[in-house]
Amino acid sequence: MLKGKHPLLTQRRARDASAQSVMSAKTRPASAGFNAATYAWKPGIDYRARPEKYRVGKGEQGVLICEPYKSEIAPHWRFASAAAARRSARTIFKMFTAYLKADDFVGADLARKFLQMGYTRSRRYANYKGGRKYDKQNDDALFKRGTGDPEKAKSAEIFRAFWKKAEANKSYAALKAEWKGRFG
Repeated sequence: MLKGKHPLLTQRRARDASAQSVMSAKTRPASAGFNAATYAWKPGIDYRARPEKYRVGKGEQGVLICEPYKSEIAPHWRFASAAAARRSARTIFKMFTAYLKADDFVGADLARKFLQMGYTRSRRYANYKGGRKYDKQNDDALFKRGTGDPEKAKSAEIFRAFWKKAEANKSYAALKAEWKGRFG
């Protein structure tokens, strides 16, 4: 049998190497290629005083940057247990409705994002031990799923219910559509 540079073996090795690089690119976290220069939210801006600077963005983007809202909401954000998640989600949802009543879309949107983040972080901890999805010491390979804390799954469902309730709020939906049309 031929070894070394046989054309079929060379093609197979190239195909396998290509598949491996595509596979590792798919498993890398989205944050691996983060470009801070193009990020819409900037620290140092008071988004209550300068709401026109706020962008809705996708998902939870900007939630841990936009002050003073981050400092108002974050102390209430907890998901270690179902009881803590219930208290946290209720409090944040009350803040969400208070922001809406004050016609403060930015505050309402960030409260909604904290509810969403409560869901996603709880799910991450439910799925992966220690909440770590990627192994930074092993080329960002995925950790084994299903090794997490089942209590966090309960927390996730609590946050999900409040998040979906916030998203379904008609006043919020109208403000969001108007905001995205004006500012993005």
